[in-house]
Amino acid sequence: MELLPGQVAVVTGAASGIGLAMAERFAAEGLKVVLGDVEEPALDKAVAGLRERGAEAIGVVTDVSERAGVDGMADAAYGTFGAVHVLCNNAGVGSGAEGRMWEHEPNDWKWAFAVNVWGVFHGIQAFVPRMLAAGAPGHIVNTSSGDGGIAPLPTASVYAVTKAAVVTMTESLYAHLRAEQAAVSASVLFPGPHMLRTGLWESHRNRPERFAKERPRRTPYRSLAGWEAAMEAAGQQVEFTPVEEVAGTVVDGIRADRFWMLPPSEHSDREIRARSQSMLERSNPTYLENFIQWDEKA
Repeated sequence: MELLPGQVAVVTGAASGIGLAMAERFAAEGLKVVLGDVEEPALDKAVAGLRERGAEAIGVVTDVSERAGVDGMADAAYGTFGAVHVLCNNAGVGSGAEGRMWEHEPNDWKWAFAVNVWGVFHGIQAFVPRMLAAGAPGHIVNTSSGDGGIAPLPTASVYAVTKAAVVTMTESLYAHLRAEQAAVSASVLFPGPHMLRTGLWESHRNRPERFAKERPRRTPYRSLAGWEAAMEAAGQQVEFTPVEEVAGTVVDGIRADRFWMLPPSEHSDREIRARSQSMLERSNPTYLENFIQWDEKA
């Protein structure tokens, strides 16, 4: 698909981090941009910044866990610009779960799935039929993660399970679009190859009451700075990928119709090979041993 001035891109989770970087890059390419996010003040600031640089942009306060909210964002996009060519289902949250899986609160899983999995599905159902009906070239990008999309981190197992689901959902979407011989394609994004400085670490600030914690936390929420300090204290140097680089991966991937938006990384490649080999050999997942050691250090 060519990205051309005048086309329209929709991005969820667009008020900060990866989502905002994608919105800014699409705007720089001449696209009109619809930003969806649950944080209204941050969303207003993001839209204002784009408009100051000459972009055509609107913001729609959207909780992607609610189908009606995503339908409303679609109505706003089509009502304002008349078309959508690119959809980035990017909104995501960490669950805030503590301890081992058998100790997790059900609401930790319900919230993470509502945003990270149902949010992607809501985006597909709200936008794809209209994109197909238009008959124009289009592209859907669903944000996954190396955590779960490749192999899970034991310290973030709920998040990992949701991101594994996003990969399978996108594989299925790709196949369905190809079976329809559609002009619309799909990709799965693995932001990276290194860590990212995003608001995901503070997801709890937007946790809705219907998914509230059922008991007080035993420990404070860990911040990115705190996690980075702990890793460095354990002798693990942390590298970061600029979010602008992730946005570049998305733009390049759309133009190339690249399903796996997975930046080159020896670390990721080792994980992929180890997991695949374990499956082929029907052997136990020894590739998780490094993650277990990381869990103990963290």
